[in-house]
Amino acid sequence: MASKRQGRQEIIRMTRVVFLHPDLGIGGAERLVVDAAVALKSQGCGVQIWTAHYDPTHCFSETLDPELPVVCVGDWLPTSVFGYLHALCAYLRMIYVALYLVFLSGVEYDVIFCDQVSVCIPVLRLSRRKKKVLFYCHFPDQLLTQRKSALKKLYRTPIDWLEERTTGMADMILVNSQFTAGIFSETFRGLRGVQTDVLYPSLNTCTFDQQSSQAQGLGGLLPEGTSCLFLSLNRYERKKNLGLALEALAFLRCSLPLGKRAGIHLVVAGGYDDRVTENVQHYTELKELAAQLHLEDCVTFLRSPTDSLKVALLRGSTAVLYTPSREHFGIVPIEAMYCCCPVIAVNSGGPLESVADRETGFLCEPTAEAFSKAMERLVREPQLCRDMGQAGRKRVQDKFSLRAFSDQLYGYIVKLSK
Repeated sequence: MASKRQGRQEIIRMTRVVFLHPDLGIGGAERLVVDAAVALKSQGCGVQIWTAHYDPTHCFSETLDPELPVVCVGDWLPTSVFGYLHALCAYLRMIYVALYLVFLSGVEYDVIFCDQVSVCIPVLRLSRRKKKVLFYCHFPDQLLTQRKSALKKLYRTPIDWLEERTTGMADMILVNSQFTAGIFSETFRGLRGVQTDVLYPSLNTCTFDQQSSQAQGLGGLLPEGTSCLFLSLNRYERKKNLGLALEALAFLRCSLPLGKRAGIHLVVAGGYDDRVTENVQHYTELKELAAQLHLEDCVTFLRSPTDSLKVALLRGSTAVLYTPSREHFGIVPIEAMYCCCPVIAVNSGGPLESVADRETGFLCEPTAEAFSKAMERLVREPQLCRDMGQAGRKRVQDKFSLRAFSDQLYGYIVKLSK
């Protein structure tokens, strides 16, 4: 038994993992990659993250640790051509990263952890000694784009074909939820014989607790007299349906007596990158919607809040409004529940697996009326809010801990590296 344990420890020390990720910003996919890298590092693996874009002023704090090397190559390549061809440019950038890793870097590794862009997998196969590739599917990329014109359909056809064929070339495929597993099977019909395992994203609670102790106050951020704070936390992207949070607030204010509505405030916060046209446009659209709904005095917009401010907002909120429909998983509900903050989410996609309806929050139809009714219950019943908060924290500790995530992921890495 002792010799087996010693052998396992030897494997831990020897396993070298390289993560390939397109853009190491501050979104949910990036949060998972960073947590996965930290988790494997804690298991004794050698870890590096390779990416086509990395900005030390716009990143998760863990990536600033010199013990977690981040290598950025190919950022000189365009992300679009006159605002178009984003997918093609993303593919070319990741192919370049893979070529650089395999032929120019001299880096030794045992397993590649690849996510979002699968087209680099054939390039990784060009290595002199075949390396194992683990592909983590957040959601099929072809479902994240609209095809309103014949030209767009023509453009996407070869890209969609490449996505399916190259995804199937991975040695192992993981997905982030049972919902995504079903969508994966429906979308990639040529891969129905391929096994996919579910690896739920986790919350790095150690880092979260550290941020909690350093969390700044909300003084000066909110209007004086704020007694009930709701929080929307998502990237400034149209598919996140952030306007629903504004509409629900307007509906709620109409249904409450004047005395109760006075102290209610909404913070809309999320990832924002001024290089991304949609972020810039949608931020403006939401501010215009708030003005149309006469909510200027009871809504605060924040772009790319710091980790400590995010934790302070979560801890100080009555509930998080999670508005995307058919979200493949979504880490925000997990973060909220760990901070003892109930979640009001759309009743589809990942939240069906993360949020326990009427226990850690509410799962609602994606309408302003449905969201506002859940919000009103929490406004009128403070004890319900506290009970849901405590239940949410326990659910995260039991089901989405970093320890469970780390052990499961490391088991897959060991399996591949044998």
